[in-house]
Amino acid sequence: MSLAFIALGANLGEPLKQAQDAVKSVNSLRSTKVLEVSPFYRSKPLGPQDQPDYLNAVIKITTELSPIALLNALQKIEKDLGRVRKSNRWGPRTLDLDILLYDNIQINSENLTIPHYDMKNREFVLYPLFDLEPELVLPDHSLLSELISHLPLKGMTRWS
Repeated sequence: MSLAFIALGANLGEPLKQAQDAVKSVNSLRSTKVLEVSPFYRSKPLGPQDQPDYLNAVIKITTELSPIALLNALQKIEKDLGRVRKSNRWGPRTLDLDILLYDNIQINSENLTIPHYDMKNREFVLYPLFDLEPELVLPDHSLLSELISHLPLKGMTRWS
């Protein structure tokens, strides 16, 4: 079994319901078990600001799926829960599921980058990850606790 962390984000429709449905869907994947879900956070959009705030969280799982099989399964969940992929990379979405970490491996391919390519600069990823694994050491040996000590919340709050 491998240990993985998945970032979850949603800002269209009913973000809380979509997040809860996504967690259930991840837990129902073959040979996969959700171990823990971080608290839900509200954050400002990364891209254009003329869109609703995001709900963000991190899901901790164990899985026997390979990284690419997990990616394909997550993209199917996104689609099944109403995600429509558009050319606007930073636009609003019903659901976004990204593999942040998978064991201690590093992958840099056309379809998949692990660790997630920009996770170190995203408070809405690092703080929920810290809630789950405060002692986490990333594959490049950086300490999660050190990373968040230099990353402001930028208005991020707990989802209520």
